[in-house]
Order: sequence, then structure tokens, then C-alpha cells
Amino acid sequence: MSQPVRIPADVDREDRVLANLTARQLAILAVTGIVLYGGWTLTRAVLPTPVFLIVAVPIGVATAVLALGQRDGVSLDRLLLAAIRQRLQPRHRVAAPEGVRPAPEWLTSQVANSDRDATSAERESGIFPAALRLPAEGVTDAGVVDLGPDGVAVVAVASTVNFALRTPGEQQALVASFGRYLHSLTAPVQVLIRAERLDLSGQIAELREAAPGLPHPMLEAAAREHADYLDQLRQATDLLRRQVLVVLREPLRAAGPTDGLGGGSPLAAFRARRARARTTGVSESARRAAETRLVRRVGEATELLSPAGLTVTPLDAGQATAVLAAACNPDSLIPPSAGLAGADEVITTAAPDTNDDGPMTTARPAPSEVDDWDGSDL
Repeated sequence: MSQPVRIPADVDREDRVLANLTARQLAILAVTGIVLYGGWTLTRAVLPTPVFLIVAVPIGVATAVLALGQRDGVSLDRLLLAAIRQRLQPRHRVAAPEGVRPAPEWLTSQVANSDRDATSAERESGIFPAALRLPAEGVTDAGVVDLGPDGVAVVAVASTVNFALRTPGEQQALVASFGRYLHSLTAPVQVLIRAERLDLSGQIAELREAAPGLPHPMLEAAAREHADYLDQLRQATDLLRRQVLVVLREPLRAAGPTDGLGGGSPLAAFRARRARARTTGVSESARRAAETRLVRRVGEATELLSPAGLTVTPLDAGQATAVLAAACNPDSLIPPSAGLAGADEVITTAAPDTNDDGPMTTARPAPSEVDDWDGSDL
């Protein structure tokens, strides 16, 4: 007779092997214990035991803290490895997929002239940027995010419902509808709730411009009063708006066999990683098939979530690009727009002349000086 098996709510939680410890934690503690025991065996004839303990105890305590400690759900040993990798990598990166090219002579000469008064230490501590590698390689006209060998993805915005104001029966129906969608998942899905700054300057300007054209003086006064209220609210606090995004990702190849719980088996995942590492290129037919599967999954999400009152709307190319740009620079006060300069554009500006003849502007460099360099290296 079969027995029920309890599955934890956190399905990504690592398995506990011994004494509520994971295999990773046991490996770290065991290796440290073996190393300390071996050191004691080799040095016990030379060093007294108290002297060895003075060195061994701090090492053991530090290892135990790294193996058992956590911060924000991540173990401290993983955070330490991530900090070491971040420290060893270049600190300055630029958007140059083809590689970082040297700056043109007309730009380096101006920088050299401005740095004449700098000290030798400041000149030696130059900035050597490296190419920035992002998971997303581009966004198609249909709004599909190209992830290169990792597949394709689509970003959709989802509406919200007020769960607390529903009756118990309606709440159960909402939970059941959302549960049906979760049970239908066969590929990775991310539900992201992002908060961004809310700019009310446009609404305030529209209210003040439209106020004189209203048919009644009281309506005009109410519009101006509401504009003043929004202006005061903008200056008094940081306004944020929340947006719920559903990100669906589809690999370029269909998933392998699954285990009894519906997830990918470890052997199939290992084989998929090896096959992806051996693959040098992806055919266009495989990419189109992945996009077709992704479109079908978006349609299924729309149908299964509509009974719960949720509307799923895929983002177009411009909206998806704006979301990715905001994710790379979340604290920017300037929202991404088409008016900003692109990565391959050379930016020039006006500069005042120090002569007494009057102001003058800097001339744009000759085409021959710019042809072998693009603005993405800035």
C-alpha cells in the first residue's frame, strides 16, 4: 500500500542528508575537519596542543559560520564565492558585444589635456573597461526576448485583484483558478512584482493646461486645486507604482523526460547541459519552434487566469526593451524612451569659447575619424 509523501512548500529547498544538514554543508564541514585533523597529526610532535588549538579553533568557527549561516536565504559560503568572483572581474563594463575598441585620437587628446594637472598616481589608476555580457541578446519586433543559446522569453504584464474584499467562496475560487494554472506549468515561469518611481509631472502639466478651457469656473478651480495637490504630494514623498510581470521562458529544444513529480530528472538536466555546451549554433527552425511554443504558453496563461479576473497582456518590443533597461538601472530618474541616444551614436555638445569674440560650439569630428570607432565604447 502506498504511503503519502509530504512535499515542502519550497520545492527548491536542498535535501537534508544528515542532522538537518545538506550535502554541501556536510562536505564543507567534513573537508575542514579532515584538513585540521591532518594538520594536527603532522604537527603534534612539534607544536603543543594548546598552540595548535589557537590556530585551529578560529578556522573551525569561521568554516562553521560560512557553512551554516545564511543571509536573505543564501548561504554565506555562496555569498563569499560571489564576492570573490565580483572582486576578480573588471569593475567597469561597457555595451560592446564586438569587443572594446580604443577611443579615437580626437577624444584621447582632449582627455590627456584635461589630465595634465593630475598626479602620477591618478594617471596610473586608469579605467580599463571590459565588454558587458547580458543574458538578453535582443528583442524581436514581436516582443520576444532572445536569450541566445538559453532560449527565448516573453514578458507580459498582469492585472491584479483585491483578494481581501472577496467573500470566502470567491477567495476559494480565485485560489483554485490560480492553482490550475500552476499545475499546468511545464517550463520556467517567473512572477515579478517590481516597484518604480512614479512621475506625475505630465499629469500636473495637463491639468494646468486644460483648466482654462473647462466650461465652468468651479471646474477650473477644482482642476487647479487637484494639480496643486499632486504637486505637493510629489514633493512631500517618493511616489512608487507597482507592476506585476509574468516572464515565460522557453528553451530552444523541448524538455527531456520527467520524473514522477513532473519536474525534469537530474540525468536529463545533466544531458541537456552537456548538449547545450557542445552546440555551437542554433538553427533558425529551432528558434521559430521555441517561439511558437512560447506563444502557445502565453495563450494558455491568458485562458487559465481569466476566470480569476486576471488579464495577461504581452509587452511589445518597445515596452519589453524599456522593462529590461529599467531592470539594468532601477534607480534612474530618467525613464527609458526613444529620445535617448543609442549605444552606437556619438554624442556631441556645445562648449563655450574662452576667447572674447563670443561663444562657439565644438565641431563634430570628421567621418574618417569616427568610422573606425562607435559610441558604444564610452
